[in-house]
Amino acid sequence: MLKARQCLREIREYHSPLSEGNFELRLDMNESTSGCSPRVLARLQHMDAKKLALYPPREAGEAVVAALLGKSATQVLLTNGVDEGIDLLCRAYLEPGDEVILIVPTFAMYEIFAQVTGAKVVRVATTAEEDFAFPAEKVLQAINPRTKLIVITNPNNPTGTAIDRYTITRIAQAAQDAAILVDEAYFDYYGQSMVDQVGLLLPNLFVARTFSKAYGMAGFRVGALAGPAHHIGVLRRISGPFNVNACALEVLRDAVTDRQFVNDHVTQVKETREWFGKQIEEIGFKTWPSQGNFVLVNFGEEKEYILKQMREWGIALRDRPDVPGCVRITIGKQKEMEVVVMGLKQALDNKNKPAETQETAETQSEEEQPAP
Repeated sequence: MLKARQCLREIREYHSPLSEGNFELRLDMNESTSGCSPRVLARLQHMDAKKLALYPPREAGEAVVAALLGKSATQVLLTNGVDEGIDLLCRAYLEPGDEVILIVPTFAMYEIFAQVTGAKVVRVATTAEEDFAFPAEKVLQAINPRTKLIVITNPNNPTGTAIDRYTITRIAQAAQDAAILVDEAYFDYYGQSMVDQVGLLLPNLFVARTFSKAYGMAGFRVGALAGPAHHIGVLRRISGPFNVNACALEVLRDAVTDRQFVNDHVTQVKETREWFGKQIEEIGFKTWPSQGNFVLVNFGEEKEYILKQMREWGIALRDRPDVPGCVRITIGKQKEMEVVVMGLKQALDNKNKPAETQETAETQSEEEQPAP
């Protein structure tokens, strides 16, 4: 009888919320609600049938991204989203029984890709009681000769907390036999990076970047992994030769060079993020300072009711069952977030009405639901 490997049979499946229904306003995937640069759309319109019929070479795209990161093309590998880069690192450097240190809560796919290799996942927890501060000393204590990969998401998802360069350097130096992956998917909203250290004093450092967030290109599935040239060479051996699609490669230069578009989007998100956080606190819920394009909100006992009500109104928020009572909310455009605030207030107002008026309130809410 055919059976998958034992480690695969024990892995829990990643369930994307995209399969849960159609929503007018999706604030559950940390995508940009502003979309991509107009230059990207214009470039797409000039693609012809012949170009789409050919396998796309990624070398030109890697040169573009290398220039953006200030690295040589030999230090950069384009990937099918950051997910592929994580997978490649795990397959290249993990053996069964090796240990991977993850700082949780975090992106679920790190654990899944690590477990595929038969490696053991060591979870180092951050807590709401400590405002999700990075547990540097606990991470250092967890390092041992079996440690072969440490993943640091900076800023972290879903908490939005950031880690300073000094702490990352300490960890990289303490685990010289391990790959250190710094996932900078939300770099544009934070502004601090470790990419300048790639290939220099930290020979085990890798930095991941994505074009799915600030560039508004999640549908293109293009990411990048920067690392020492000889290690990137190893990853090229196991990467598919045509892993990035023709459309993504065609528009990459236009996306990267339209700095005004990206800067305007980032500025708007930061301003709206600050405004939204204040609104949440005024309503009476706890949130934490975030350096990403999202905030984590503690709705406590009201969480399930709020999620249900928002779904009924066509607004998708991201439940985080790994953080009790908490929901992650992507920061969209200002008017979109005003709709969310109005919806939260209306939902709580409906719930707090006397029982005998609840049915009337529900009928009114259907007629007066917030419009995304």
